[in-house]
Amino acid sequence: MLFTKRKVFLGALLLVTVLLFLPIVSCYAKEDVSSHINPNIILIMADDQGWGQTGYYHHPILKTPNLDAMAANGLRFDRFYASPLCSPTRASVLTGRTNDRTGVLSHGYALRLQEKTLAKALKSKGYSTGHFGKWHLNGLRGPGVPIFEDDTHSPARFGFDEWLSISNFFDINPILSDNGTFKEFKGDSSAIIVNEALKFIAAQKKNKKPFFVVIWDGSPHRPWMASDADRKPFERLDSKSQNHYGELVAFDRSVGALRKGVRDLGIANNTLIWFNSDNGGLPGIKPDTVGGLRDYKNSIWEGGLRVPAVIEWPAAINARVTKYPASTMDIFPTIVDILDLPDSVMLKPIDGISLKPLFVNDFAKRKEPIPFRVGSKGALIDNNYKLVTENIESETFELYDLKHDPQEVRNISKNNPKIFEHMKYVFMEWNKSVDASLVGNDYPKRIVNVDEPPPQQLWENDKRYKPFIDKWKKRPEYSEHLRSKPLGVKAIVTTLVIVVVVIVICVFVYVKYISRHNKSIQPEVK
Repeated sequence: MLFTKRKVFLGALLLVTVLLFLPIVSCYAKEDVSSHINPNIILIMADDQGWGQTGYYHHPILKTPNLDAMAANGLRFDRFYASPLCSPTRASVLTGRTNDRTGVLSHGYALRLQEKTLAKALKSKGYSTGHFGKWHLNGLRGPGVPIFEDDTHSPARFGFDEWLSISNFFDINPILSDNGTFKEFKGDSSAIIVNEALKFIAAQKKNKKPFFVVIWDGSPHRPWMASDADRKPFERLDSKSQNHYGELVAFDRSVGALRKGVRDLGIANNTLIWFNSDNGGLPGIKPDTVGGLRDYKNSIWEGGLRVPAVIEWPAAINARVTKYPASTMDIFPTIVDILDLPDSVMLKPIDGISLKPLFVNDFAKRKEPIPFRVGSKGALIDNNYKLVTENIESETFELYDLKHDPQEVRNISKNNPKIFEHMKYVFMEWNKSVDASLVGNDYPKRIVNVDEPPPQQLWENDKRYKPFIDKWKKRPEYSEHLRSKPLGVKAIVTTLVIVVVVIVICVFVYVKYISRHNKSIQPEVK
């Protein structure tokens, strides 16, 4: 009897010990996996999805069950940041550097070939690499068009083995470039690129190769063309908002298809999927897109920079929500850290940091601030404090406490002079380093190649696309863009000013000529 009681006691003690230490063991097991097993990596990015446009942020009408499920199973960032414009964000993802360092000053600028990219780094580790969807790093502007095989700045030039890509935004029934071959597809664009990406992924699994897949969606960017079924839940909204939210429904469904496809292939446990949007939400859409934050896309306020983001990696990440500030510039250094790649695969200086330690444990403070520079605007995010300027040259800054004032209403610079002056100094010193990068100081010969970047232009002005214009102008995504438009008010005023100046110059020259001529024929007075 005593023996039996002792067995029961020892058994109970063992059970309690296991229960107490199981979470700790679990954490260390996950950390070990992230250190020693090369995960498959998928980056999926929406186009113009605002911070407030997810179900998990309690949007009043939009339901995103697949993003919600991903967030519940992964690391959800409540403070994740991207550039306020699309091309600059894409440059930061591929390089870990702020966009101006790479030559991508705004949307439609080409990424310099001298930059070191994430795709090239992973190829050096034996990964197969694929790009699917929007590219927008080859210098072309206007609605998305398929990219030529010989394009000097195609995805292939930056390390992608295979690509099904388009220069800019795209919608239903798109024309995409399959490694340079133009192909017409039928159906929803989000579903198409995810399905094609899954084919690539299945092939890599069959070949027993790790893969790096970039899926850059075209939704919910204009011109907003959702299916009738996806628009139906929003039929009380205006037409633009109906289609905008309908595209988000389709995008969320494609996220579900991607996650299911990876599970069905039996590789979900060691596949890292990183979701985020490329910039803040859009104005003029109802209900609002930014979840009550200030301003929208193309601004350096929170509504322009803060975006939804989730990292899912079952083998290595403890599912939870973090308020740790992070950005798209952190993606490259994080993956370098996971794979233990040499620092030499990244071009210095890098503006992001590794988020790998965050996968298991949360941290109270970020050690390095998050800087932004787009055009004349700039911002520096240092944990809860944010420095903002609309004009860098003027050195006119404002300071906000995002913890107590996420809407950026109260400028606290006068009440916090030490913090304000320190952040101004840090930003301006960083700004000088960006100026140095812009002129080529980071490259081996400390110069920018003479042919870099290629001229930024509307694609219809590229002679290679001339044979396609007559056919494409009938397509809905191109018809408005290619339709001849009357001169706008600004153009008319500019033209009139030029005409008036020319007339004034002509009159002045004529009067001078007449005056001189009259003097030459005037009789001499004696």
